[in-house]
Amino acid sequence: METQDHSTATNLLPLFFLALVFVVAATAAAFAHDPGLSALDLRFEKNGSTAQLTFARQDVAVLVPLDLNGDGQITQAEFETARPQLESVARGALVISLDGQSLTPSRVSVALGESNAIHFNLNFSASNGGRLMLQTRLIARLARGHRQFLTIRNEAGAIVGQKMFDANNSSFESDLVAIGHERPQTFWQFLKLGIEHILTGFDHLAFLFALLLAGGSFREAAKIITSFTVAHSITLALATLNLANLSPGIVEPMIAVSIVYVGVENIFRPATKRRWLLTFAFGLIHGFGFASVLRELGIGAQSGGAIMPLLSFNLGVELGQIAIAASVLPLIWRFRQKQVFVVRYVPACSLLIALAGSYWLIERTLLR
Repeated sequence: METQDHSTATNLLPLFFLALVFVVAATAAAFAHDPGLSALDLRFEKNGSTAQLTFARQDVAVLVPLDLNGDGQITQAEFETARPQLESVARGALVISLDGQSLTPSRVSVALGESNAIHFNLNFSASNGGRLMLQTRLIARLARGHRQFLTIRNEAGAIVGQKMFDANNSSFESDLVAIGHERPQTFWQFLKLGIEHILTGFDHLAFLFALLLAGGSFREAAKIITSFTVAHSITLALATLNLANLSPGIVEPMIAVSIVYVGVENIFRPATKRRWLLTFAFGLIHGFGFASVLRELGIGAQSGGAIMPLLSFNLGVELGQIAIAASVLPLIWRFRQKQVFVVRYVPACSLLIALAGSYWLIERTLLR
């Protein structure tokens, strides 16, 4: 029976390797970056209502030609040149009606914000009504998979409604009186967002897989995952709360460097006993990458409102990582019982991961 199990594992080795080749080749170019997140903050006040849409500058560059430098920044002069086009895009960003009456923005403005963001500000004269209907119109023009987080606030600024939009679900309809008594689903929205981010963040996944590929005992694997978790949780919190910040022009290439390094280390120095120290150091860098997701949503700027999204998003990332590790580690441990896997397939898989990291490094530096 044991011989049959070893034979089955041996037969699965080529399939495992081919699957990795396919995944790396198919995703390295297309999914190196998150498909994008934006925020829509809608507030109803006594003298009218306001809507603010917050987009990353790279996403706005898809809508309006912007001359971004290597760090994804734009000068104030270039922003002023693009202002008329930006205001035109902002004016058509939303379709809103109250009790069946369409609202037309009385004033539209755009502004450069912090955290690599551009704000579209729309003011409406009407604020009274029972039935709200809203449609966000820019998602369909952005990268596939782009999401937008809607927050509805009352006159006091308290959150009374929330929803996550995507291209297939870009409208919202509700009774404004009723939603004031509903409990916002912030925790579950950001928990899901964290899980989705790690499952679609193929650069982070490549790094995690490279770490696990070296094998080691369950204790060593637990130390690696825990050190990565603790490290990126620290910088995720610091960056989201605006206590520390690194430019995406530094963070994204460094994430690519970490992938290349671990892939190469698997080939030339596959020992895992002290790898948790290396993982902690690189985890600090990856935390800034995770934080960019929440910062693009403006979470860090919401004093007092950042804690729940931060905790639930981070928990979602961890659940995603644990699910991946629980799926991959048993296979790796089983395959490593065969010498051919350790000698041939681990170096080959590690080389593929290093090549993917090299591609992302070039894309995020020389090709910007």
